[in-house]
Amino acid sequence: MTVVYWVRHGPTHEKAFVGHRDVPADLSDRAQIARVSAALPARAVVVSSDLQRAAETASALQGARDRLPHHAGLREFDFGAWDGLGFAEVADRWPDLSRSYWERPGDVAPPDGESWNAAAARVHAAILDITAGAPGRDIIAVAHFGAILSQVQIAGGISPYQALSHHIDNFSITEIQMRPMAGVARINYLP
Repeated sequence: MTVVYWVRHGPTHEKAFVGHRDVPADLSDRAQIARVSAALPARAVVVSSDLQRAAETASALQGARDRLPHHAGLREFDFGAWDGLGFAEVADRWPDLSRSYWERPGDVAPPDGESWNAAAARVHAAILDITAGAPGRDIIAVAHFGAILSQVQIAGGISPYQALSHHIDNFSITEIQMRPMAGVARINYLP
């Protein structure tokens, strides 16, 4: 069994959609970072999305742990034309599409962006690739809100809409136990 400890990157303080747009994380709360690092297994390997907010958070949490190369497959959802726009602006400019995106997530995608199902498949393929490349090792995967929720959805066997009700804070840890040949067994949320 491999355990993946999904950690959401540090806060960006953005008030807009942030998908593939590369913005830094605020890593000034060193005490919080130390608490999160202490809650993670010392022998796990660390990997992150290649976006700087995740990569920098992974570096801050790494300590003496082994580090794998950044993995673009762990990126946040691609919000396409919505990236960088405020939520109200998106709702005003694309009222029906915006409503459908949140109320019926799955195959609905922003203009030039990625649907929930496409993003979930991408992230899941990435974590399967990462775990296969580190057999017998637990993984600390520093990623993004949507990327983590998509794996909660898959692991929990729930709908994307149900997954959206889960709370994934910055610096939170979501533990997903993966069993070979049996898929995902259990999800735990750590404070």
